[in-house]
Amino acid sequence: MSAEKVSTSAKTAIGIAHSKFILIGEHAVVHGQPAIAIPFPLIGVETMIEYVPGPAILDSSFYYGPIHMTPKSLRGIADCITDTLEYLEIPCENLVIRINSSVPPGKGLGSSASVAVSVIRSLFNYAERECTHEELLKLADIAETYAHGSPSGIDTLTITANTPIWFEKNHPIERIAVKEDLYFLVADSGQDADTKSSVQSVTDLLKKAPRTIQRKLDRIGQLTHEAKDALEKASKHFLGSMLNEAQKELEYLGVSDAVLNRLIRFARQEGALGAKLTGGGNGGCIIALAQNEVHCKQLADKLKQFGAHSVWPFVLKKNG
Repeated sequence: MSAEKVSTSAKTAIGIAHSKFILIGEHAVVHGQPAIAIPFPLIGVETMIEYVPGPAILDSSFYYGPIHMTPKSLRGIADCITDTLEYLEIPCENLVIRINSSVPPGKGLGSSASVAVSVIRSLFNYAERECTHEELLKLADIAETYAHGSPSGIDTLTITANTPIWFEKNHPIERIAVKEDLYFLVADSGQDADTKSSVQSVTDLLKKAPRTIQRKLDRIGQLTHEAKDALEKASKHFLGSMLNEAQKELEYLGVSDAVLNRLIRFARQEGALGAKLTGGGNGGCIIALAQNEVHCKQLADKLKQFGAHSVWPFVLKKNG
């Protein structure tokens, strides 16, 4: 799904955004360490704006009705819509905003950011205005702050990118040149994750045992640097080892639950070069690095049989 595809007419406009997954660096990135995130075009969001006289209506799979009456779970998106309309000097009326998303929420795949980016793009198209990257990030942060409390910003940046990104707070974004095709699987545990709570739990741990937890966060940062080298030097076996090591640290931080651990162990037993949780943890998804294309398809089938709720085989194409 291409994020650049948009169409407009006198009374309708469309905005599209893809998803993302974090390769390595979860939780540590919130505390100043780097992370690597991958655009994930297999799932995404399409938002269509239509002129319909009357109050502004939100039409989604979770809620249909006036924007000002959205439930608490959608308050971040509602605020993002109303603030974007205000920014564009468009009255919050005479609109139906239809959101169609294939990104499952609560899985660490950037659902809230994907919806926000799609909505913002559609509203800018409706206003027949170009949306700069800075405007997109600023407005999407409204929904992200509501969803995650203190977001790193990595979700929105990756969703608006076409190549893997290296992210560090208060540093320029780097694009990573991948030197070989890599075959991943993203597998849904079937359990919802609460990123906001997971992020807070690690923050609380850091306050209780600052030296020990900081060492763990620093170790994840070191592994992220090594994973970047592996991507840039076409060393998939070394990359797999880094993913496995990062998972150990995430387990120590208490953000990997029994369901995730079970899927991760199974993926490794079935030949994955590396496997770990992706996103906030305590529910959500795992990622696994397969040996090659054939192995990726075989492992996807086995993970489904083993109980994964959904599995998406994904090839990260070399770009350098």
